[in-house]
Amino acid sequence: MNRNLLIKLGAIGALILLLMIPILLIDGMIGERQSLRDGVVQDIARSSSYSQQFTGPLLVVPYRKTVREWKTHQKTGQRYLEESEERGHLYFLPERFAFNGQVSTELRARGIYQARLYQSSNHISGHFEVPAQYGIDEDFADYRFETAFLAVGISDVRGIKNDLELRLGEQTLGFQPGSGEPLLGAGVHAPLPLQAGSTAQQLDFAFDLELQGTSQLDITPVGRESQVQLKSDWPHPSFVGEYLPSEREISAEGFSARWQTSFFATNLEQALSDCADGDCSAFNERHFGVSFVNPVDQYLKSDRAIKYALLFITLTFAGFFLFEVLKRLAVHPVQYGLVGLSLALFYLLLLSLAEHMSFERAYALAASACVLLIGFYVSHVLHSWLRGAGFTAGLAGLYGMLYALLSAEDYALLMGSLLVFGLLASVMVLTRKLDWYGIGKPAATSAI
Repeated sequence: MNRNLLIKLGAIGALILLLMIPILLIDGMIGERQSLRDGVVQDIARSSSYSQQFTGPLLVVPYRKTVREWKTHQKTGQRYLEESEERGHLYFLPERFAFNGQVSTELRARGIYQARLYQSSNHISGHFEVPAQYGIDEDFADYRFETAFLAVGISDVRGIKNDLELRLGEQTLGFQPGSGEPLLGAGVHAPLPLQAGSTAQQLDFAFDLELQGTSQLDITPVGRESQVQLKSDWPHPSFVGEYLPSEREISAEGFSARWQTSFFATNLEQALSDCADGDCSAFNERHFGVSFVNPVDQYLKSDRAIKYALLFITLTFAGFFLFEVLKRLAVHPVQYGLVGLSLALFYLLLLSLAEHMSFERAYALAASACVLLIGFYVSHVLHSWLRGAGFTAGLAGLYGMLYALLSAEDYALLMGSLLVFGLLASVMVLTRKLDWYGIGKPAATSAI
């Protein structure tokens, strides 16, 4: 192969490697801007309310129990009966638990960054089946029960926007601050006029909750039979947690989702029992919900776009090089470098524009600016507006393919493979008759 051709190819390869330096710097800038945005979102949530997790309600009955134990005196060897008192709680999960929520979202901005808050209007209802004597079969006389209460866990109580009232059968009771249960964390509780009886009791409950939060709403399905229904104006829901909705409808106007679980699916009684013994990991994981964050924001799309930078620059240089060898033109490595810098600048333009407008519009503007700039420059480098127009059309097609790759995440690998194969096939067809050994040699002169 001609020595000049080898030098040219080596220079092009070195330029590609050097262009990775600004590409990596821009990639780092994407991460920095994303971290800055996340920090602003946390600041907005800190001044309003964080993401919310709703757990409960649980029926809690505090008790004191007299414990008698026979012991032997160490010196005299005589046996004696020692009495002590232990404290504890009895927990009852609802037989039926229903949560119906209507969620509206709004944007709060700080500078150019935005956080999505939601306002959730919820109706919670259900009933408890309280067994006779609280289910205690032995030594019932040794128990002394304190005031039972209904405990509700709400992870950030600053988000409560209404005066909570519990409707218990025909009675209306007020909630008090604090869940009253460490396993639920923050929340509210309502003392209940409940007495241990010789017969089972059914307690029907209902209350309304106006709740504000940021980014995500999680719910723990505490009932033997739990039904949760959420409706919202958010068109891009991301369903999270241990259980997916059994029914869902998503449109441009919002979504509607419905979950239905049972004790067989959640095993929540066992998880609650383990939590009472000190291991709350299983209980804390039994939740599901909705994230109100755009799953693919401008930073993620920009990061995905920059992953194709090496392929994009290589393909553009390959097209440039084909013009050079097929048309017998001399293109200086500096001219390759200027075109490569224009390609790298596209990602910086994309990132900066996407922070102020939709990603689609930012992509169109950044791509158009780079294509027109490179097209104008290449037309002079190739000494032909027709050649420059052809190169510009090919570059515009590459930007179109890149956008298609970003939009079709599930088929990105397939589309990328077909793109590379198609371009390789085009190069092989165009150069099938090219004498590579003759490139760079002076043309033979005819005898005079």
